[in-house]
Amino acid sequence: MKELNSQKIQNKLRNKFFKMGVKMTGPETIFFSKDTKIGKNVVIEPYVVIGSKVKIGNNVIIKSFSHLESCKIENKVEIGPYARIRPETILKEGSKIGNFVEVKKSIVGKKTKVNHLSYIGDSELGKSVNIGAGTITCNYDGIKKSKTKIKDKVFIGSNSSLVAPVTIENNSIVGAGSVITKNVEKNSLALTRSLQTEVKNFKRK
Repeated sequence: MKELNSQKIQNKLRNKFFKMGVKMTGPETIFFSKDTKIGKNVVIEPYVVIGSKVKIGNNVIIKSFSHLESCKIENKVEIGPYARIRPETILKEGSKIGNFVEVKKSIVGKKTKVNHLSYIGDSELGKSVNIGAGTITCNYDGIKKSKTKIKDKVFIGSNSSLVAPVTIENNSIVGAGSVITKNVEKNSLALTRSLQTEVKNFKRK
């Protein structure tokens, strides 16, 4: 009976959002909560789960296999596929969260992109930030959570680890493969990378 009741509730919610103009492909695979709020011209692809306390603005695209809970999505945001947006997250207008990205208790600024394979937790990202693939914010030291602040127009190279608490100031670049443990000043390049060693004419014994 519970399962049938749940199906009825979901069908009712799907019909409600259809009438509001939400574009859904594979609506039978999309799950809403009773308190879900959705704006105008929103597209939701198959296999999306929207948990409680989610507010979605206008002109938003949510791609397949994404999971959202207790978050605010502003206008013109693109999410997924395979994205997880966790509680206390705000995605500002024009931001983009790509595939295999998890965002938790963070603000992602206007036109900021976290395109692939990244974890952003307990962080504040400014405007027009680019987060490279494989970047993680190291927010937990085993005892407490700390914050990462990334200011406007920062470029974070792929496979970087930002060890909180840390602040990356405006217009800075973090080189790919870096582990950042100290604050980075504005308009600067931060790079922590060991020198490449090459042994010529090497033969295995």
